[in-house]
Parts: sequence; C-alpha cells; structure tokens
Amino acid sequence: MIKTRARKTNAGVATRHPAVEAFNRFRGNRMAFVGLILVMLLALAALAAPLLAPFDPSAIGDVVATRYQAPSAIHLFGTDAFGRDLFSRVLFGARVSLSIGVLAMLIASGVGTAVGATAAYAGGRWDNIIMRIVDVFMAFPMIFLLLLLVGVFESSVTMLILILGFSSWMGTARLVRAEVLSLKSRGYIEAARAIGLPAWRILFLHVVPRAASPLLVSAALSVGGMIGAEAGLSFLGLGIQPPTPSWGAMIFSGQDALDFAWWVSFFPGLFLTVTLVSFVLIADGLRDALDVRLLPWRSQ
Repeated sequence: MIKTRARKTNAGVATRHPAVEAFNRFRGNRMAFVGLILVMLLALAALAAPLLAPFDPSAIGDVVATRYQAPSAIHLFGTDAFGRDLFSRVLFGARVSLSIGVLAMLIASGVGTAVGATAAYAGGRWDNIIMRIVDVFMAFPMIFLLLLLVGVFESSVTMLILILGFSSWMGTARLVRAEVLSLKSRGYIEAARAIGLPAWRILFLHVVPRAASPLLVSAALSVGGMIGAEAGLSFLGLGIQPPTPSWGAMIFSGQDALDFAWWVSFFPGLFLTVTLVSFVLIADGLRDALDVRLLPWRSQ
C-alpha cells in the first residue's frame, strides 16, 4: 500500500506544469508571499493615489497654522514644515519610487542580459574583451558614478531612471554570462546549430529563456536596490527635486525636526523600509521556488 501511494503521488507531481509547481513552492514560503502581497498593495495604493489622497500633495496653505501638525483624523500622517499632508505625499511618493525602481530594473536587466549572453555565446577573444570592460565598470565605486552622473545631468524622474538603469547592469551581465556558459553546450543547442538556426535566434530564443530563473531573482533584488539608491540620492538633495514627493526627500526634509515632529521622517522611512524588505523576501522566495534541484521530479 505504501509503494502504491508513492507511485500515485510521484505520478501526480510529475504531471504538474513546472510553473504551477514553482508557484506552489513560492506560495508555501509565507514570508515571501507576505512580501508579494505588501508590494501589490503598495502598487495598488500608488496607482490609486489620486483617489486615496485626501489632499493635493504639493498644496501649501496657511503655513503658520498647518505646519508640523501631529497625526490626527484629518491628517493621518501629520503635516510637514510647509503644512502639506504627509499621507498624500507618501502615496504619491510611492508612485515615484516604485516606477523608478521597476523601470530602472528593466533597463539594467535588459542591458545586462544582452551583454552577458553575447559575451558567453561568442566566447574566446570577444568574451574576454567584453568581460574586461564589465570589470572596469564594476571596479568604479557605484556611489561616485551615480553622484557624477546626477551632478552632470539635470535631475528628473526620466533622467534618474536612465542613470540608475545604465549604471547598474554589470552584475546582471556576469550572472547571465555564467548561466549561458553552462547552457550553450547542451544537446538541444548543438542540434539547433546543426539545422542551421542563426546564432541570435539560438541565443535569445533558446538559451536566454532557460537562464530566466536566476535573472528573476536578481531582478527582484534590483528593484529594491534601485528604490534605495533613488531614496539615497534624494536624501542627499541630488535626486527628485521638490515639490515632487519622494520618500528619500521626505526623510531628508524631516531630519531637522526629529525632536518635535518625528512623523515627517518616520512614515516615509517606514514605507521605504517595508518596500525594501518585501522585495528581499520576494527574491528569497523566488530563489527557492525556481531552484530546479529542489523540485520533486528532479529529486527522484
């Protein structure tokens, strides 16, 4: 009876689609699933910010009467030095931070994937040349590179996305290169070459998709890293410029009022922390869910 049940169980697991099994494994990781739910709620709140925000995030009224009001039923997160509603600014700041994080991640992932996959598939001299260029970029301290680029170019949401995206692709390039090197000698790749498929088609339609698992994990971590970098630049006054709400700029604006108006920095800092931790949890869950060595049919 035990052997019969085992055969039925193994048969049932083997017939599942790999994507379904991966999702079930991800859902079984409670912390990762909680992180996903938090990110989805933040994204929905950011999209619905015009409907949820009770005040204009940039409106300045009677500053003397409304500045530094503590959290209350009217102002859930209190007000800042200019009497602006912090709850509204945090919601609109989520739109800025999440959009910068996601779009910059897409740019970095796209550039890194193209460079790493091309280097690995070309091999030989081209691989050495490309990867030495990647090493030069990686050797340059990232914070100095960001400060240099932000100082040279005008600070705006679009420019910040481009700067963060095109200065953060090197780690993805090395990761994709390692994966492609392990895949390009597989039998189905040799068969594709034998039937005369062009190299670009083999690389981007047959090799790169099979390297997607570590790339997804890296992308989840990159989003959090991009959001943190944007917040750091805004905190230094080099990121998003007022009056556009940004979590980093809001934290910076409240640093001189921590003794008597702690809420100015606390709430944007709380949302920033929750967002960064959520993406780390998601990346950890994806790593376990997409690891083929842990899948049931691989362990037989």
